[in-house]
Amino acid sequence: MAKVKSRYVCQNCGYISPRMLGRCPNCGAWNQLVEELEPTKSTKQNSTSILHHSIAKPQKLTEITFNEEKRVHTGLKELDRVLGGGVVPGSLVLIGGDPGIGKSTLLLQVSGRLEQTGGQVLYVSGEESASQIKLRANRLHVGGDNLYIYPETDMSAIEQVIDEQKPDYLVIDSVQTMNVPDLSSAIGSVAQIRAVTALLMTIAKQQGISVFVVGHVTKGGAIAGPKILEHMVDTVLYFEGDLHHNYRILRSVKNRFGSTNEIGMFAMHNEGLTEVDNPSEVFLEERLANATGSAVVVSMEGTRPILVELQSLITPTLYGTAKRTTTGLDHNRVSVIMAVLEKRANILLQNQDAYLKATGGVRLDEPAIDLAMAMAIVSSYKNLGLAADECFVGEIGLTGEIRRVNLIDQRIKEAAKLGFERIYIPANNEVSNDEHYTIEIVGVRTINDAIKKVFKNQH
Repeated sequence: MAKVKSRYVCQNCGYISPRMLGRCPNCGAWNQLVEELEPTKSTKQNSTSILHHSIAKPQKLTEITFNEEKRVHTGLKELDRVLGGGVVPGSLVLIGGDPGIGKSTLLLQVSGRLEQTGGQVLYVSGEESASQIKLRANRLHVGGDNLYIYPETDMSAIEQVIDEQKPDYLVIDSVQTMNVPDLSSAIGSVAQIRAVTALLMTIAKQQGISVFVVGHVTKGGAIAGPKILEHMVDTVLYFEGDLHHNYRILRSVKNRFGSTNEIGMFAMHNEGLTEVDNPSEVFLEERLANATGSAVVVSMEGTRPILVELQSLITPTLYGTAKRTTTGLDHNRVSVIMAVLEKRANILLQNQDAYLKATGGVRLDEPAIDLAMAMAIVSSYKNLGLAADECFVGEIGLTGEIRRVNLIDQRIKEAAKLGFERIYIPANNEVSNDEHYTIEIVGVRTINDAIKKVFKNQH
């Protein structure tokens, strides 16, 4: 009888080592190598037969015909926006997020909406019993004769049920709890996650079933398991939010059928998630009038312009080295903006502690927020408030110039729609002449030019 061999597999990156190591040589993660049995020849053949039902033949590009399939609207406009216009038949969507953020709630609500469109939904749960899901469904007012609940973790049994019922939509909650029985590795291991995802991808593509998969996240916020998990799926969505607040943001980081960096906003209530149609109002609703260190920026999240308040607090440092603290903003970007202000605008900040924040729990990382950050810093440093009806858009270069940004017309329209009277933009940005804006547009060329125009009536 052949001797059973074991190997050690990194649960973070999938690196295989013949012996136990404290630190993975590939990704540098500590205590991530787990012992697994090497798959035998028969196991490899069985797993290959499971994952590949038929062999496709090469085709000439000119001979390939396709019918552009119509997207299915989920009934949640915010989710449809993030998906690129709706659910694509035969797509595999991965949704990650912190525990308790509302992933299962979102997918159960989506299942109820898709069932109302006439499709059959199979909701597979490896974490909850049928009675627990029924309890949540009653609270969310979700029901229907075409919504089936199946608490199971065995992928061979799940595949058999799919072949029998032939659902239009499949929900897997979660991929880390699913198990391919032919593999000897533990549930949740790299080999299991890879095999389960490959099987779900085969089901989605060959049978045209739209598959939604829940993925757990690590302490660092990334989806648990090897990075190949995100490469294999069609769409990766992150469900974000602060557990101490009821607002949730659904963010697209990968989408083969639409643009990335789209966001959808929801509010969590006892009856489930409700859509937030205008996130800008949410981000600005608690803004204080005439507050120093507060500036409003028009940022683009995918194709959606949103207005966010940036807050800055500049205080004299108590120690030799000034402190820089950011929330929702790139720490290095803030340091660069402060260095430019010190060098080009003669504002001494090296002995000042700086605390900057993007309100509402949103994360901003595009260059167009530079001008608003600079104005918030100057406002707090000089203890002069900015006008409540002004907003800012512009990228700041290292020589102090204000560089042009994209999608300027959409940004101006959003600011005008929310009642702002004045917007500062790069002077080199071309504004459409066909539009008759009700907002005053002020062009600025340098950071000194912007400071003079913004604080011209203040001392």
